[in-house]
Amino acid sequence: MRCYKCFRPEGYCLCQYTKPPVETGLKFIFLMHPKEAKRQRTGTGRLSHLCLPDSEILMGLDFTRDSVVGRRLFELLEDPKYLPLLLYPGDDAWNVRKEGFKEKAAGKILMPILVDATWFCSRKILQHNPFLLDLPKMSFAGEYRSIFTFKHEPRPECVSTIETCYYLIKELQEAGLANPAANPEPLMTSFKKMISDQLRAENERVQGLRPSTHGYDWKYTKIKEDPFKEEAGSN
Repeated sequence: MRCYKCFRPEGYCLCQYTKPPVETGLKFIFLMHPKEAKRQRTGTGRLSHLCLPDSEILMGLDFTRDSVVGRRLFELLEDPKYLPLLLYPGDDAWNVRKEGFKEKAAGKILMPILVDATWFCSRKILQHNPFLLDLPKMSFAGEYRSIFTFKHEPRPECVSTIETCYYLIKELQEAGLANPAANPEPLMTSFKKMISDQLRAENERVQGLRPSTHGYDWKYTKIKEDPFKEEAGSN
C-alpha cells in the first residue's frame, strides 16, 4: 500500500512533513518527465508540489500547443499576470542580484518553471520542446551543494528539484520578491526525512533485514550513517 499523495510506501508517508503549506506568493510549475512520475514516484518534484500551494505538475514529453499538457502550459505562459522563469543556468539567466530584475518582476507573479527529471531525461524534454529555452531564464545568485546522498549529480553545483525550490524561495524573500512570512523549511524537512528513510532501508538490506528490491542493491555493502536521523525524526 502507498500513500495516494506522496506515493511513499505505507509507514513511510511524508505528507506530515510537508506542512504547514509554504505560501510563497509564487506559482511553481514542474514539467515532469513520465519516467520521473512512473519509475521514481518518490522523486522530489512531487514532494515539492505537496509543500507548495498553487503549484502544478505537468507530466509529459511533448509540451507544445498540440498536447493536452502543452495547452495548459501555454495558457499559463500567456497569462499576463505571470512572469515565467525557466530555471536554467547561463549568462543570459536572471538572478535576484542582476540589475533590472526587480523592475522586470514588478507587478507580476513570478512563475518558476522547473524541469523535473534525471539529467538525461531533462535534455530530452528540452530537445522536444526547444521553445522552453526561449523563455526568460533564472538561476541562483549564490552557490549551493546538494545534500542528496543517494544521487550523484553531474556537477557539484547541481541540486535536486526540492532544493532548487528551497534556495530560490530564500533568495527571492531576501530580495523582497516572495512572501517574507512564508517558511520554506517544510521543503527541507520532508527532503531530509526522505533521505533518512532511504538510508534506513539501504542499511536494513545490508544487514539482511530487508530483501533486495533493485538489481543494483549488491553494490551496497557498508552501513551508512544517517546525518539527519535526529533532525528528521527517524526511528
